[in-house]
Amino acid sequence: MDIQRFEALVVGAGIGGATAAAHLAPTRRTALIEAEESAGYHTTGRSAAIWILNYGTADAQSLTAASGDFFRNPPPGFADAPLMAPRPVVHLAPEDQVPALEALMARGEGIEPITPGAVRAMVPALRPGYAVAAAIERNAFDMDVAALHAGFLRLLRAHGGVLALRRRAGRLWHEGGAWHAETRDGTVFAAPVLVNAAGAWGDEVARMAGVAPLGLQPKRRTALIVDPAPHDVTAWPLLGDVAHSWYARPEARSKLMVSPADETDSDPLDAQPDELDVAIAVDRFETALDIPVRRVEHRWAGLRTFTPDRGLAIGPSGTPGFFWNCGQGGYGIQTAPAAGRLLAMLVNGEDPEGLRDVVPLVDPRRFAKVTA
Repeated sequence: MDIQRFEALVVGAGIGGATAAAHLAPTRRTALIEAEESAGYHTTGRSAAIWILNYGTADAQSLTAASGDFFRNPPPGFADAPLMAPRPVVHLAPEDQVPALEALMARGEGIEPITPGAVRAMVPALRPGYAVAAAIERNAFDMDVAALHAGFLRLLRAHGGVLALRRRAGRLWHEGGAWHAETRDGTVFAAPVLVNAAGAWGDEVARMAGVAPLGLQPKRRTALIVDPAPHDVTAWPLLGDVAHSWYARPEARSKLMVSPADETDSDPLDAQPDELDVAIAVDRFETALDIPVRRVEHRWAGLRTFTPDRGLAIGPSGTPGFFWNCGQGGYGIQTAPAAGRLLAMLVNGEDPEGLRDVVPLVDPRRFAKVTA
């Protein structure tokens, strides 16, 4: 058997795997194993991401905050263009969502009240009477997902790491102090550390390795592109309702991306949009904005994968050498720089300086304690 030996294996080359591998590579020769023909084909490649400090669970918000400076000031040479561009987020509250808006402003950081009239000055298509109250987060920004992902893959290679595409793992086992991953073409990769960053397929990878699954649940999210002409939407904020039943944001300068913010349980698969979800998105969008959708120019779907408590799973499994970097839900891009750094520190037994409070929140072993 021809065995390629490394010091760390990472399974899954989406944003979670890419950041983990890039942070491990300076201290461990790392192989990043990906089943598809391109890295980030599934969730990462379908993400239209925006950095929002107050979005998600407590651990996600902490990792988002810790990642902010990386987006604003990435290392020299990391990317050819800025990773971020300012884009405020507006939360709209119809009458029945006012209490939820008040709760959001009470617990959030940097969320300011704004009148519906002021929102209409930014977004003239907002229908009068749709919202009776609103709030704005001015510190949010668009993220260049492709540039971020490519930058971490470039870092991996710069430190001597290997990206192995079209290498779907068919068998995983632990032997002689090392994890072995045999791919469908017969190649065997071996290392003392294996990081499961397989996203929606995370539990499948764990079962293959004989490790207890976490109970990951992939959920489908739908998006579509519409033409808002004659409106110039370049400077519009991302806006949606407080209940998170729809949102819209500028895309490719002159278009709008619209989503019904759906979370439909799914098996791990190549997600495709459902026509009902597309129709729901259009209906909710037209209820809020005076922009008739005559044609959907493009539609797609992706999977956002959640743990049972919706928090991230980063760290040891309890099985020697097997680590998790899964369950990013809808927060994987905005938490990626800090999450990858934390994962590498935990693998290397380093003090997770600045992130100590996050460690117990993301510890994958919390699920074993619940089910024991």
